[in-house]
Amino acid sequence: MNREELIKCAKFEKCRRNFWFYCKTLSPKFYSEDKIYLKKLCNELQEFYEDDTEFLSINLPPRHGKSYTAMLFTSWIFGKNTNEKIMTASYNQDLSRNFSKSVRDMIATEKIDSKRIVYNDVFPKTLIKYGDAQADRWSLEGSSCANYLATSPNGSATGFGCTVMIIDDLIKNAYEARNIKILNNHWEWFTNTMLSRREGKRKVILIMTRWSDKDLSGRAIKHFIDLGVKMKVVKMSAEQEDGTMLCDDVLDKKTCENLKYTLGEDIFEANYNQRTIDKKGCLYNSFLTYNNLPTEIESINNYTDTADTGSDYLCSITYAVSKGKYYVLNVIYTKEPMEVTEELIAKELLNNKVNRWYVESNNGGRGFGRNVMRITKELGNRRTIIKPFTQTKNKVARILTGSTEVMNCIVYPDDWKRKFPKFYIDVTEYQREGENLHDDSVDALTGIIEKETSSKGWGWNV
Repeated sequence: MNREELIKCAKFEKCRRNFWFYCKTLSPKFYSEDKIYLKKLCNELQEFYEDDTEFLSINLPPRHGKSYTAMLFTSWIFGKNTNEKIMTASYNQDLSRNFSKSVRDMIATEKIDSKRIVYNDVFPKTLIKYGDAQADRWSLEGSSCANYLATSPNGSATGFGCTVMIIDDLIKNAYEARNIKILNNHWEWFTNTMLSRREGKRKVILIMTRWSDKDLSGRAIKHFIDLGVKMKVVKMSAEQEDGTMLCDDVLDKKTCENLKYTLGEDIFEANYNQRTIDKKGCLYNSFLTYNNLPTEIESINNYTDTADTGSDYLCSITYAVSKGKYYVLNVIYTKEPMEVTEELIAKELLNNKVNRWYVESNNGGRGFGRNVMRITKELGNRRTIIKPFTQTKNKVARILTGSTEVMNCIVYPDDWKRKFPKFYIDVTEYQREGENLHDDSVDALTGIIEKETSSKGWGWNV
């Protein structure tokens, strides 16, 4: 073996041992030494494969090579071990199939140019099994079962177990990112279908451009943390803290500014800097809190939004009125049936010495109010004035219109996150645009503003 052949052998051996070097060798123009972020990404992937970490979340801006690197990584794994079983998924079957074909064709590439290094030079023993190379499902020579399956949320994973799972960008666009039903479907598919397919190494790699805290990446990170699973998150922003760009060749400063203008700040921050829509697109961006109530209290009131359907929450907020501010004292936020909540609200009015009780009388609300009034009388409450009302205005429009006053006038206990956890989440995460799963909390807050700033109206004493 001459010197040139020895150098080649050494180079190929280094490719087999080092994923970054493998990428740089097969695609030298893209994986250049100046792209430090790609080297970091490659090293993180290799470390993940070789250690006992089960879950890896990778969040990079668009067009920065995360999908291409995932394809190369899949081929590198098969070169290392032809017994691995890998499942990949994307937002639809066509995209997933293209990923599969790219990996398959990379492995099957024939050497035409003697100067160009191909996969077979590095891993000559890894071959696609003849006659078993479908676009979605294929095997390697020597394997007794399928080694690769490409699927999607609308595809099938039946009968296939995997040692390594790679999910690449499930969200197609901003509409899907803001659609809570689609996000919930992604989560159900991931937990009910995909996670049950794991075996052996049980490795899961989730590669995403971030959109929302409720997207698959956000939920999966929280899920694996709660389970105590060993995991890692790799997150890279297009704009660096020192003002430079992650990679000027991919996205320079001028193009970046143009994108901000075109996409809007919320979407740009989520997609390119990994600051999710949930935080940037929330309806309320500030919250007043208190440690001690003011000394001058004008009245103690309660606003109750009854549940219209089984999926709605009853939201009842007791608050103190003082100098144009409304200090939240207690929140009842529940899906319990009316036979439970009627007595609960009656005791709430009594125990907090509520002066005025605003209760929405739409649908079954009037009957609810009368029942609470009866129970309240039986408890000996003669203080509370019942003020029922019918709401006819568009709910979303009301919530948006009243948002500034809610932020400026409603004051929460400084530990309200702990005291009212579900209420806190639904208020603080409510989005200006897109579909929200629950709006009962913000509807009630809006109602407080409306009632306290309108005429006193009519009512009757308990």
